[in-house]
Amino acid sequence: MAGGIREHHGEEMAENHEINVTPFIDVMLVLLIIFMVAAPLATVDVNVDLPASTAKPAERPDEPMYLTVKEDLSLNLGNDVVSREELANTLDRLTGNKRDTRVFLRADKMVDYGHFMEVMNLLRDGGYLKIALVGLESLPAPMPAQEGTGAGTASPAPATSPAPAAAGGANP
Repeated sequence: MAGGIREHHGEEMAENHEINVTPFIDVMLVLLIIFMVAAPLATVDVNVDLPASTAKPAERPDEPMYLTVKEDLSLNLGNDVVSREELANTLDRLTGNKRDTRVFLRADKMVDYGHFMEVMNLLRDGGYLKIALVGLESLPAPMPAQEGTGAGTASPAPATSPAPAAAGGANP
């Protein structure tokens, strides 16, 4: 016979050694719903037109510190507008005076290089030397054909991907 004979001695109930996974599944479904609702709230919602980059994306920290220079030269730290005079104090408050925190600096492509360097100097003067520049990922541009080789015309500009990528760090 394939089965065994169970003997019951008195009123005792037999021990059940099976794991009840129903409560575990319920907890996992609740956590899934919580993360689905919370994930869109954890993103930065400042609209900025980023230039494209072909650099390899760097790893993102758990809680990145984004400093955005908008087209009108205003500064946003995360989603909050911050003045240039209060930038260092606000960064100190948000990072707990950890000056080795990497600051992800992104700027609209219409921002002048001089203004961009002023913001980098403000970060350096505040003691924040780990600066990562953020841009959009794009495919490398094809080499244009040399004149006189009969290779044809150059192809149009490459399409950009909407995923932001940190394009290396700068230590002024």
